Amino acid sequence: MIGLPGAPVIRILCVRLGKIPCYFSRKGVSSPPMNTQLFKQLCEATGASGFEYGIRDLIIDVMTPLADEISVDNIGNVTALIKGKSSEKSIMCAAHMDEIGFIVRHIDDNGFIRILPLGGFDPKTLTAQRVIVHGKKDLPGCMGVKPIHVMSPEERTKMPAVTDYVVDLGMSKEEVEKYVSIGDSITRVGDMIEMGDCLNVKSIDNRGGCYLLIEAIRAIKAAGKTPDYDLYAVFSVQEEVGLRGAQAATLAISPTFAFALDVTIAFDTPGSGAHDKCTVLGKGTAVKVYDGTLITDSRMVKFMTALCEENNIPYQLELLAAGGTDAGAMQKFTAGGAITGAISIPVRNVHQSIEMAHKTDIQASVDLLEACFTSLDRWDWSWKRIERTLAPIQSVPATKKCASRKKK
Repeated sequence: MIGLPGAPVIRILCVRLGKIPCYFSRKGVSSPPMNTQLFKQLCEATGASGFEYGIRDLIIDVMTPLADEISVDNIGNVTALIKGKSSEKSIMCAAHMDEIGFIVRHIDDNGFIRILPLGGFDPKTLTAQRVIVHGKKDLPGCMGVKPIHVMSPEERTKMPAVTDYVVDLGMSKEEVEKYVSIGDSITRVGDMIEMGDCLNVKSIDNRGGCYLLIEAIRAIKAAGKTPDYDLYAVFSVQEEVGLRGAQAATLAISPTFAFALDVTIAFDTPGSGAHDKCTVLGKGTAVKVYDGTLITDSRMVKFMTALCEENNIPYQLELLAAGGTDAGAMQKFTAGGAITGAISIPVRNVHQSIEMAHKTDIQASVDLLEACFTSLDRWDWSWKRIERTLAPIQSVPATKKCASRKKK
């Protein structure tokens, strides 16, 4: 998720294998276990904004067996086409694959690296962080500031800025310059661990969104279903620095329906007021109503909540005071506008190396997205001020239903 000028930047996610809280979706059919190995691979992969090499290669490998076509555009977006029942309209679903990081600004005479941020950081969370500098080869480093022992009383009360930090590779200037150049990228280290029913790892923002898109498409394929319209699954770049990849992809696709997948704030920790929580961990997927870049199409909000209620998918409504997602770009960079919605994963500690999401929320988000792709034709998308309900699902032979469950 991207932040607005003068406002904190925000994002979120979490999971765990084998002990998924069992809720019932799809009319009483329990959801399959989470693919925590894929979730781990996605979140731990490297790819700061503008340098999405590692995560791009991983996504292409994962999506190739699932897509009818895969392409990479000039800015670096990966677009996977899944052909639908009709090409009369189109669906674009974007999950940005970049993570917040840094870029090398300067190497001083002692080999310390000065940095500039790629995305939004709360500077106080950077102390004692390990990083990887991606030069001619990947080098481990650590971030540090002036030790408290030698700070003046005034310095001890002052908040550091991102640019106050240096990256220490434990090398001389001559050694550093053999491998590192101005303009190289730097990413954070944060291995995934399990905490209760949650997963804790860096970059759930927004590798969690990438996971939702991959798993929803996999579920559709496993069930022998087809999206209502041609589906363009976009793994976008440079969202953290201004929704740039989503803008370029939207202009090329010009979708009728647009979905953004991202994280959102779960401010459900001590000290939060009821109106500040935004979302709560473990209470289900978050259906976006509002954020700093988007007023969600009201028809889409009602469509999503109706699907949640029909399929017993736990959900909560998300209103985010500041920040935004690719939805803000997709809605307005289409001639005439796109019918736009967003699904968010509630996450604690957003834009830190210890982002945390709940497995229930992740799986609920996958289930809702799968239902959205295959139910668009069941909804009245006119601007009439009427009470809407989902049209009945077309009957499917019982043998096919059984077969699809076995595949899961």
